[in-house]
Amino acid sequence: MTPVLRRALPAAAAVALLLAGCATEVVPGQASPGPGEPVDVPPEDFPITGVSDEPIDQFARNALADLNTFWESAYPEYFDDEFTPLRGGYFSVDSDAVDEDAYPATGIGCPGSPTSPDSVAGNAFYDPECDLIAYDRALLEELSADYGRFLVPVVMAHEFGHAMQGRFGFSERGIQDETQADCLAGAWTAWVAAGESEHVSIRTPELDDVIRGFLLLRDDVGSDPDDTQAHGSYFDRVSAFYEGFDGGVQPCRDDFGEDRLFTAATFASDREYLSQGNAAFDLIVDWVGTTLPQFWSEVFPAAFGTDFEPPAVEGFEGTAPDCEPLRDRDLGYCPEDFTVYVDETDLAAPAYEEIGDFALTTALALPYSLAVRDQAGLSTDDGAATRSAVCLTGWYEAQWYNDAFAETLPGVSISPGDIDEAVQFLLTYGVDDQVFPNTDASGFELVGAFRTGFLEGGEACELER
Repeated sequence: MTPVLRRALPAAAAVALLLAGCATEVVPGQASPGPGEPVDVPPEDFPITGVSDEPIDQFARNALADLNTFWESAYPEYFDDEFTPLRGGYFSVDSDAVDEDAYPATGIGCPGSPTSPDSVAGNAFYDPECDLIAYDRALLEELSADYGRFLVPVVMAHEFGHAMQGRFGFSERGIQDETQADCLAGAWTAWVAAGESEHVSIRTPELDDVIRGFLLLRDDVGSDPDDTQAHGSYFDRVSAFYEGFDGGVQPCRDDFGEDRLFTAATFASDREYLSQGNAAFDLIVDWVGTTLPQFWSEVFPAAFGTDFEPPAVEGFEGTAPDCEPLRDRDLGYCPEDFTVYVDETDLAAPAYEEIGDFALTTALALPYSLAVRDQAGLSTDDGAATRSAVCLTGWYEAQWYNDAFAETLPGVSISPGDIDEAVQFLLTYGVDDQVFPNTDASGFELVGAFRTGFLEGGEACELER
């Protein structure tokens, strides 16, 4: 957030309880060996030009083979046409030691579009003119080491999504095409998680790694979303992946039109760019302390038929107050004194410094949402409460996105990257027992709940008594 005005953005949700959309629950993939234990595809059955004997190439081959199997069925079902394999095939390049002799005269291209193998360095892409996929296996090794092995198949699935767009049509808008490919990758990942694949599998914790990996793949904060090379913000890309994971191919086909909401935006001024949209710590605490009670005082009566009484919000340094729900906690809600507590030393300050000001906003809004549930007569210490609190936090933060607090805080509004910071906070701190000790929710589930609240509003946040 920043005390600088920005251009108007499309609304995500109105400040009202009943919003369009039904409640959804993210169900992470279980360990899935497919019909049997995953088996490697023999190189002769699935040739890749320039391939090595390294495990990373075999892993890419396995994923690409399963992608062909998925789309052989899904493409006719959702696009009413026969699936056609990539006529240009697949190319692997080691950017650390390019072997020109491993490729034909056209390199990693085709006669109409020859491409030098070294052009793939640090990248993976689909070439629509040649109908081929090429990747830098040095990049895949790095992604696998830093973000877990399954980010490699997701990268392959994203590029395969572009290959499918090459068949049913590109939108000619970068951010729309890129996030739609993320959605298609999510649909395939759900198919793998359901145990349908033959050559790759995914374990539940790997979904957290995949979502973390999208941080590396997002556009720089403040990038122009209308640029033809735009890929989207962290939230934009993660949200698209969830849409495919939850709903399959159909929403990927139907929900990526011109009216799709994207949170990516440019900085409004040099001042905002220099601060990267981050306001001072004390300002954030003050703004959140003003807007949380305002928001809940407006929507609570419509939801539960009674007025809302704002809880107190207090910080502590290292040692939590003597309240059972806060034992060994860095943040939480204490029903005994109707107070929300946050550890400034071990949570609030580090989250603000390492991630940004909206990480601090999220840290304050999460236990506040538990206080809301308590006042509504709902649970505050189980898995349902955690999911609901995260979802309600997404709903509250959508109001920042919609400029709902413009009259209360003139000149103050959300900045590019703020919603990304909320996702980062959940993946970094939300999975810590000192934040949410009474649930086994994965980071993938928490981010899914936040996304649901942000996009669908309070009705989707498990508020039933």
